[in-house]
Amino acid sequence: KRSIFIRFQPIVLAIGRSSFVFAALLPAVSDAQVTAPGFVNKLMLVSPISGDEAKEMAFNDISMAPGSTSPRHTHPGDCYGAVIDGTVELRIEGQEPSLFSARQVWHVPRGLVHEFTNIGNAPARLVNTLVVDKGKVRTQVVPASQK
Repeated sequence: KRSIFIRFQPIVLAIGRSSFVFAALLPAVSDAQVTAPGFVNKLMLVSPISGDEAKEMAFNDISMAPGSTSPRHTHPGDCYGAVIDGTVELRIEGQEPSLFSARQVWHVPRGLVHEFTNIGNAPARLVNTLVVDKGKVRTQVVPASQK
C-alpha cells in the first residue's frame, strides 16, 4: 500500500505547485473566507468542467491542527476528498460519523451539512475537490443554530 501512495505523491505535489500560478490568475468567486481555529483551507486551482459551462472544479489543500474542526458547511455541488496525513472524523448531518485515515476517500453529495474534526494527536492534511455550480459561493457556512 505504501508504494502506491509514494507513486502518487509526486503527482499531487506537481499539481499543487503548478496550479498555484493558475489559481492566482483566475477570477475568484466571492467566497467568504472559511476559517476556524487550527483549520486552514488553501484554494489551489479553479477550473471549468469540459462540456459543462454551468459547473467548475475547485481543488483545495486543507491543514488541520489536532482537535480542530471545520465550520459546519454545505456546497452547491459535490465534495470529494482524501486524507493525505492524519485521521479525521466526517460528520454529515443526519448520519453516523465516519473515520478516515491516510489514503481513504469520501464523497459528500450536494447540499448536505457536514464538518470535519481532526481526532488525531498530529496535524491532518486533506485534499478536497469540489464540483460545484459556477458563479456560486463554493462553501456556505451553516451556523450551529440552524441544526
